[in-house]
Amino acid sequence: MSSIRFTKAIVKTPGHSIINGITTSNLGKPDYKKVLLQHAKYVETLENCGLEVTIMPAEEEYPDSTFVEDCAVLTEQCAVIGNFGVRSRRGEETSVDEVLKDYYTNIVRIEEPGILEGGDVLRVNDHFYIRATNRTNISGANQLIKILEEFGYTGSIVLVEKTLHLKSGISYLGEKKMIVSGEPVSNPAFSGFDKIVVDDDESYAANSIRVNDYVIIPGGFEKTKNAIMKSGYKIKEVDVSEFRKIDGGVSCLSLRF
Repeated sequence: MSSIRFTKAIVKTPGHSIINGITTSNLGKPDYKKVLLQHAKYVETLENCGLEVTIMPAEEEYPDSTFVEDCAVLTEQCAVIGNFGVRSRRGEETSVDEVLKDYYTNIVRIEEPGILEGGDVLRVNDHFYIRATNRTNISGANQLIKILEEFGYTGSIVLVEKTLHLKSGISYLGEKKMIVSGEPVSNPAFSGFDKIVVDDDESYAANSIRVNDYVIIPGGFEKTKNAIMKSGYKIKEVDVSEFRKIDGGVSCLSLRF
């Protein structure tokens, strides 16, 4: 069993403007009808894992706003609102902040000159690994560590250069097990963990999430799926192919707490 049990999740409906989302891929533009179908199935999967899901309305002015994970870092004791490194995304966090007020009394913000995106923060029990590069800087990381320490948690900065976000290449499953791909495989910060190493041709599947009794993984990555199952985990697959076209993964689409 995972040491952290989730009861709730927040998601944001994709807007038509998602076709203009930021991307480094060459996979083409998302098909909006498929986007909505895949998002609905993703929400259903979270519910099937035992979560009560709050579905926020679309925000057309922010093409990438369905990726709510980047807006905040959530713990049992506090919510930390990030500050986007990408200027075009600044403002996405405002509506998420409003929703979080229904659940948290302790809400703290990352302030300039700090920038921080939730996809760069990996929680392992009560410790938080934070990647500092162009989406999250040293100031933002240090602010987060200070905030976390005030609420009884710990944090540290890790050097991972080549992924979009830290969690693009690593996921924590609980029980000292991680899914890793690329740089995190040999990163000394993660040397004490049992690693499920993802082959380069399935690196996208390194971004998966443990939600209570299941690991939710992107569909179509059989080697990774089999390796996770062999490690004793139950799997739920979701098709997120349209979100992959704009650099989004399984974890990006929800805030879980």
